[in-house]
Formats: sequence, C-alpha cells, structure tokens
Amino acid sequence: MKTIVLETPHRLRLTETASPPQPGVGEALVRVRHVGICGTDLHAYKGEQAFFSYPRILGHELSVEITVLGEGAADSGFKQGDRCVVIPYLSDGTCPACRRGKTNCCRNLKVLGVHVDGGMREHLILPVRLLIREDTLPAEHLALVEMLAIGAHAVGRARLEPDDIVLVIGAGPIGLSTAAFARRRSDHITVVDIDDNRLGFVSKLGLADVIDGKREMITELRSRLGDTLPTAVFDATGNAESMTRAVQAVEHGGKLILVGHTKGELRFSNPELHKRELSLLCSRNATAEDFGEVIAALRRGEIDPGPWITHRVSAEQLIQDFPGWLEPGSGVIKAMLEF
Repeated sequence: MKTIVLETPHRLRLTETASPPQPGVGEALVRVRHVGICGTDLHAYKGEQAFFSYPRILGHELSVEITVLGEGAADSGFKQGDRCVVIPYLSDGTCPACRRGKTNCCRNLKVLGVHVDGGMREHLILPVRLLIREDTLPAEHLALVEMLAIGAHAVGRARLEPDDIVLVIGAGPIGLSTAAFARRRSDHITVVDIDDNRLGFVSKLGLADVIDGKREMITELRSRLGDTLPTAVFDATGNAESMTRAVQAVEHGGKLILVGHTKGELRFSNPELHKRELSLLCSRNATAEDFGEVIAALRRGEIDPGPWITHRVSAEQLIQDFPGWLEPGSGVIKAMLEF
C-alpha cells in the first residue's frame, strides 16, 4: 500500500506499507481516491503547524470509496462501492463543547493528518459516522468539501447581514472558500493578497473585488468605500503579523474573524480593540451541518470549485513537486493527490 509520510519538517517519503486490517464494529475500510493539499499540510512541511508532531501521514481533505464494511456499519445505510466525503474531525462526543453541538472545537479533538495519521495512503479504516455518502458530485470535488466547509463555518460564525461590507485577507483556498460563502450573504466582498496570480484568479472567477496587498491596504479601502472600512474582516492567512494588523481594517462596531491560525502569539492593542467595540471571533474547523450546507450548494451549482484545482499529481509526483508549492509564484491554487 502506497503511503506518504512527513518524517520531519522538509522531508516527505513515499513508502510501501502493509494494508490495514479488517474494519471493526461501526467502521469501514475505504479506498482513498483523492486528497486535497491544504495550507495545513504546507505549514506542517515547513515546521510551522500548530497541534502537530512528527512523523505523520498527512491528508484530511479526502474523497474515498467504501471497500469493506465492519459489523453493524451497513445498518447506517452504507454499502460497498459508496463514494463518500470524510469529516476528518475525531471528537469525543461527551465534552461540554460536543454536548452543545460544537464538535468542531471538542476539548479532545483529533484531526486526521494533524493529531493522528491521515489519508495520504491508498487505504485506511474510518468510523462510518465520519462518512457522508455522495454519489452525484464529481469524485474529486468530494475532496474539496472540507475546505469549503471551513469557509462556510467562518461565515456562519460572523452572522453576516446583507449590508455588511466584507474583507477577506488571504486568497488561498480557505480565503476563497470564505469569500464564496460570504458572497451568498452580502454583495460587498473584497479580497486582498500579495500574490498577483491569486488576485488574478479571484478576478477571473468574478468572486470579489481585489486589492493588491503590497499597497497600503487601509488607504485603498477608505478610497474605495467612501472613507469607511469593512464591517466584517476575515483573516485567512495564518500569518501573525497579518492577523494583528487586521484590526486596523475593521470599521467601528465591526467584527474580526480569525479563520487561519498560527503557532505564535498574537498581541493586539487594547485601545484599538476597545474604541471600536470590536467583536473578535476565532473559527475552527467545521460541523456536520456545515458539510451538509456545502454539499447542498455544490449540488445546486451555486459554487463550482473545479477551476480551483490547478495541479493534479500522483504519489510519486507529489514527493517531487511538493516543495515547489511553497514558493511564491508557484501558481498553485489547489493541488490534488490522486491514487
């Protein structure tokens, strides 16, 4: 069985491992078909990922096919051959957050490919409670649902109103996902990034207005918005400097939603926060309800993530190409591993 292991920062290795054992009660053996490459994976490769230890099998954006069902798994309505989206969050279901429906931030949360080994391998065993059968969408799009769900969850956290003026900082896949779902609630969306290729991609999609982050962002925003600032700012960079500076981009009475996260400390000026009566929100992962919202939107054709996949690679190619995806100007929006 082909397996890709991140042994240490900056060291990926393709290995041949034994196939996993037969699934247990309530489990399924699945064949991994597609794995989306996420910013989490790139940060882990660089040694900058929080909640992470090495060695680790990466991969949490997964499209899979059921090959064997364990005892009792068929009672959940699954059958051999079903194509599925994977919810990669292993919550305990009993902590205070879980009991309130916030399984995305469970006290004891373990995320596939981060806290425990993930899906960059040909087969793995999963609890069927983490699978969502979906036979209508293209198979590779199933590996994009988790990414989109993070954006949907962040927008839900913000409780946007139609008159909100929205700024998304960072035009990577999570920023794009956030902008796509924010657009369903507001007509005033702007995306800022320092990568010209990503800004061009946003403009080509017609997803939002764009601002070159190499320019003075606050001045540009005030010029465009008639001396006002956005009322809801999402930072999807995972960059500590960007996250702390984002406060300056929020209008008084507005909201700052931190979608990305960093290993480092964040230090905010209390006068800047307080004089704005600013609401500071963090958004982590997504819930099953967010996954359902994304799948419904994809089925209705409200979002077409196909053009977002700019690179498709085999396991052998991934080992060779992965380091280059960290370089500015690589042209990568979303890379997809295909088994």
